[in-house]
Amino acid sequence: MIDIELIRNNKELVKENIKKKFQDEKLPLVDEVFELDKEFREAKLEGDNLRAQKNKLSGEIGIMMREGRKDEAESIKATVSANNERIAELEKREEEISLIIREKMMAIPQIIDESVPVGKDDSENVEIEKFGEPAVPPYEIPYHADICETLGGLDKEAAGRTTGNGFYYLMGDIARLHEAMITYARDFMIDKGFTYCIPPFMIRSDVVTGVMSFAEMDAMMYKIEGEDLFLIGTSEHSMIGKFKGQLLKEEELPIAMTSYSPCFRKEVGAHGLEERGLYRVHQFEKQEMVVLCKPEDAMGWYDKMWSATVEFFRSLDVPVRTLECCSGDLADLKVKSCDVEAWSPRQQKYFEVGSCSTLGTAQARRLGIRMKTEKGNEFLATLNNTVVASPRGLIAVIENNYQEDGSIKVPKALQPYMGGKTKISVK
Repeated sequence: MIDIELIRNNKELVKENIKKKFQDEKLPLVDEVFELDKEFREAKLEGDNLRAQKNKLSGEIGIMMREGRKDEAESIKATVSANNERIAELEKREEEISLIIREKMMAIPQIIDESVPVGKDDSENVEIEKFGEPAVPPYEIPYHADICETLGGLDKEAAGRTTGNGFYYLMGDIARLHEAMITYARDFMIDKGFTYCIPPFMIRSDVVTGVMSFAEMDAMMYKIEGEDLFLIGTSEHSMIGKFKGQLLKEEELPIAMTSYSPCFRKEVGAHGLEERGLYRVHQFEKQEMVVLCKPEDAMGWYDKMWSATVEFFRSLDVPVRTLECCSGDLADLKVKSCDVEAWSPRQQKYFEVGSCSTLGTAQARRLGIRMKTEKGNEFLATLNNTVVASPRGLIAVIENNYQEDGSIKVPKALQPYMGGKTKISVK
């Protein structure tokens, strides 16, 4: 959510930003908010004046009563009574307008960074840099689900019987490799100075609307029937929600955390779910990083965070690249975002394994998270980034470490988490 001062003082900037995101249907919202805000401030000014007049007249009534000027006192009492009625009307209208403004402001996208390329959708995202040499071995690499099944590590058929499409059983050494990668990601980020956290896996609706747009919520979140609770789609949601309504000391910043959670997503959209594979599923596990900092420090942290994900995958012998998200591919709360994509030697192309975003003060405004500074209380900046999400990360490790004999070489960094095992072979 943007600062309403932008609409009061620079409507055209807000409209131009909406156009860059190809959301022209939202342009009328800017003028609507401008007029509502004007009405709100006029009502507030009138109410403040009436309250000041009421306080003055109330003092005069006491004097008149003591002086025996009862008729004059009764006349002023009538004026005060009328003022009270008008003040009540104005307060009610202020509350109504405030709610309408907030609803409309929640739909107006965040002002994107000047460096974000303008484009309609993800097809216009821009490659930034490649890390590691993408290689294609001289032998065929089977589909990842077939590799896992051959190694006795995947059973989607049984998951279909117990739960339905979009779920899976991981077993044996494949399950162990999966958990080794998540645990290594935890230690990797702790070594970088991030505080480890396991958050609640459910959050209330006021936290959901504080961390994402309504469209994202409808497409992603699972609602718990009969309760004001949603299953998280990423631990970022509950990690940012941890600070809802808090006033932090400036010297406490930055707060850098790395969090583990299972994640649950509807995955509604054109892509659909994979019948056999693990790329797009309803349930997965994730190691995330979340930072709260001063707004002027956000871009520095942004670069540190995506660089950590690149370093993590390179330590697992996985070539990656970074991709700058264009304006039309940015969620409404994001200022700037990039994807980290892993090389698939089977498909001979890259696929997304993580995403890094800076959201400016948008989430902090929605959730009322501020920092106490010498200049007063100010909203802070929030950022989030995927260290690794599995099974996608697992697919990248399996394909890039697949051997001609059907085995998987265990990356050196994961071997201590696999009891020293260096290879997963067909039994």
